[in-house]
This record gives sequence, C-alpha cells and structure tokens, in this order.
Amino acid sequence: MATYLVVHDVDDVDHWVSSPKRAEVFGPLGITIRVFRGAAESKQVGLILEIPDMDAFQEIMGSEVGADAMKFDGVHPDTLVVLSEA
Repeated sequence: MATYLVVHDVDDVDHWVSSPKRAEVFGPLGITIRVFRGAAESKQVGLILEIPDMDAFQEIMGSEVGADAMKFDGVHPDTLVVLSEA
C-alpha cells in the first residue's frame, strides 16, 4: 500500500472537513484517509491517503463521480497537489 499526501484549497474548510464524500468515494476502494486543515484563515486543507491501488484512485479522480465529489466539497482542482512517499 502506498502513502500519499494531497493538498488543495477549498471554498469552506468546515464544510470540507465534515463532508461524507471522501468516505463514500474512497471507502469502497480501500483507501484510508487522515484529514488536515491549514492555519487559521487559510483555505488550504490536506489529506494523507493510504492507497492500495493507484490506478483505481486515478480512475475515480478522473471520473464524473470524482468531479462531482470535488464540486460538492468545494475543492479547487487547479490547486490539487499529490505527493508520493519517497
């Protein structure tokens, strides 16, 4: 299983933190998630993801389901950065 750090900006940090979408979309793929928020007044958030199948993750992220989940969560896709564990 590979570990990834994902960072991006959102419209509303509290909404994003409490959103059920991550579990709905990533749970069936066996992805475990740890959620982080940026400094006060920041719109930046982060995740540590344990991803058993990166191809499945990339497929869902590129799908309509992934796009709808990001829209629901207020994610700014243009700020999305995915870092793999070295």
